[in-house]
Amino acid sequence: MGDPQVDDLLQAVVSAPVGQAAGLDDELAALFGRIPVVFAVMSGSRLVVDSANPAFLAATGMTADQLGLPVQDVLPGLVEQGLFELLDDVYRTGTPFTARDGQVVLGSGEAAREAFFDFTCEPRRDGTGTITGVTLVGVETTDLKHAHRVGAEHRALLEQVVTEAPLREVLEQMVRVIESASPDVLASVLLADDDAAHLHHGAGPSLPAFYNEAIDGIATGEGIGSCGTAAHRREPVIVTDIATDPLWKDFRELAGQAGLAACWSTPILDADGRLLGTFAVYSRRPRAPQPADLAVNAVFARTAALVIERDRITRARDAAIAREHQARQDLAFVLETSTVTARELDYEAGLAALAELAVPRLAPLCAIDVEQDGELRRVAVVPAQEETGWTPSPAGRAMAARVLASGRSESAALPERDTASWPGLGVTHRLCVPLTARGRTFGVLSLLTIGDRAADGHTVALAEEIAGRAALHADNARHYTERAQLARDLQAGLRPVTLPDIPGVDVAAYYRALGDGLTVGGDFYDVFDLGAGRWAFAIGDVCGHGAVAATTTGLVRHTARAVAKLVAGPVAVVEAINTSLLDRPAQHSLDFVTLVYGHLEVTAAGVEVEFVRAGHLEPLVRRADGRVEVLAPDGAALGLFAAPVLRSERVVLSAGDSLVLVTDGLTEAQAPSGSQFGDDRLRRTLATLPRTSVADAETVVNAIVGAVDEHVVGNAVPEDDQAALVLTVASA
Repeated sequence: MGDPQVDDLLQAVVSAPVGQAAGLDDELAALFGRIPVVFAVMSGSRLVVDSANPAFLAATGMTADQLGLPVQDVLPGLVEQGLFELLDDVYRTGTPFTARDGQVVLGSGEAAREAFFDFTCEPRRDGTGTITGVTLVGVETTDLKHAHRVGAEHRALLEQVVTEAPLREVLEQMVRVIESASPDVLASVLLADDDAAHLHHGAGPSLPAFYNEAIDGIATGEGIGSCGTAAHRREPVIVTDIATDPLWKDFRELAGQAGLAACWSTPILDADGRLLGTFAVYSRRPRAPQPADLAVNAVFARTAALVIERDRITRARDAAIAREHQARQDLAFVLETSTVTARELDYEAGLAALAELAVPRLAPLCAIDVEQDGELRRVAVVPAQEETGWTPSPAGRAMAARVLASGRSESAALPERDTASWPGLGVTHRLCVPLTARGRTFGVLSLLTIGDRAADGHTVALAEEIAGRAALHADNARHYTERAQLARDLQAGLRPVTLPDIPGVDVAAYYRALGDGLTVGGDFYDVFDLGAGRWAFAIGDVCGHGAVAATTTGLVRHTARAVAKLVAGPVAVVEAINTSLLDRPAQHSLDFVTLVYGHLEVTAAGVEVEFVRAGHLEPLVRRADGRVEVLAPDGAALGLFAAPVLRSERVVLSAGDSLVLVTDGLTEAQAPSGSQFGDDRLRRTLATLPRTSVADAETVVNAIVGAVDEHVVGNAVPEDDQAALVLTVASA
């Protein structure tokens, strides 16, 4: 072989019978007895095995009493793999043969195993140089080969960890690496739950499915197989024979059905010693693991810890992102619901909007009931009943009634008899949430779910949040509606319900309260019959708004109606109104009134009008030919002086002429730029009307209102009351 020392050693081994191997000197023993070197000497053309060291006998399964027999007789398995041809070629040609990582199968049947060797075959020669046999020297590299393979696979696993491959994919790959390195074993990974009380299936691709299902969810504890016990003890547990080990008494039959005979399990722990799972290796025959097996298990348990910790961190991160996303969605939903229900000024419209928003975000079906006269009245259903055919059920009404009484949410599965109320919809659960505002529960939001989708805690909390906000908005809308209706009713009582029919005179009026209609304004108008073919008319403006202005308006109108038939002429009526205003309580005395009051009578000459102007805007006459005249008698406002100077003026209106009376809410209406509509625009508006009789009273009023609206576009909410009264003489 080229090394004299080795040649001497080989010669010593060759010359010493195998039975005398123990008598070799220490150097030979160190070379061939304590290291995994296989050595054999074969002679003759039949390649008779003359001698072999114990490592060769152990590796090939050959026994000492088979020495002296040909290779073909004692090693038939290796001969079938080409060993004889290889040795024969060296014997015949005298050419040495060397192999690296030569692969062979040792043993047969279930005992067969794959092995790798680095070996050399050299010819043996006598003193004359004649070839007398072959010497085989080799070193088994199976463990090294497997170590390299496991190392490569381990690096690949670590790469998967870095690239955040799915946990199940990495664990299954890990298991397959172990199984490929040791074909006679099966492996699995179980994952611990958060409280480390149970183990769940992680990976076990080669184990029977029924076995994986059976051990999925097993508890951790002493005596619960290898894995449950290892998880409990936090240390490796080795069971060499499942059939007899007490740790497997509850799982022995299951293991037998799966063909498992031995199991060693290693706990998977994080850096702080917390249990993450277990890594188990099973053998189909009773046996103990070799030190190399346990070392590999330890390495892969640490790798599994990295994989599982990475997965937990990733899932925690994803869960945090999902929670943040959910929170953002919830906040957006709450804000949308709050915004939509807040802008509804109608009580029931706001609740209907709530029901529309709840479907399908919270549930596929929603109903809202409110308390009215001691009973629940349904005000919203989504989807509409005609779409689904669902009707209120006794159980649903009973639950809603309880929630209305208690002010607390309730959730329940529907009894089977109750599901008939929702034909074909598959409704199975109901959640009732109170609508409570300012400490009073006035309604119930009912959410109905389908299938197994019962309302969870998150849904209940979200439903309660939007219900609370919507309830407050709905209650505000109810108060607004009531107040607006009160204002409308009160304001309507300060104006004639209908305008009277005056023979030969067309009458039209317009009124709009300031702001959003909640405030009772101070503008008013009136037209009433004086008898004997005479009629009274008035338009005025009370300084201020609200209840005090309303009482002042009522005082003016009722005083005028009361005295008009008792005194002579408009001046006397206006003086009586002034006296009434001065007689008011002191807290009302600051509200003065501007007024145009007059009488009209239809005569052969036309319509004769006598009027008094008391601090109000000048009356206008729009003639049939389009001319606009300003009627401007002087007069002080009423309610300020005991004897104001008042005088009347007369005017005759002919066919097509109109008497136009307005309040300053129209002339002072402002555009977004701040400019007022003004008296000039009013007169121009009247002058541009058609110069024919078609310009009746309603046409004149509409022209004024349209011109004002066009001027203030973009600033449509009036800042003051607006009123107009037009009397137009009909054509002959």
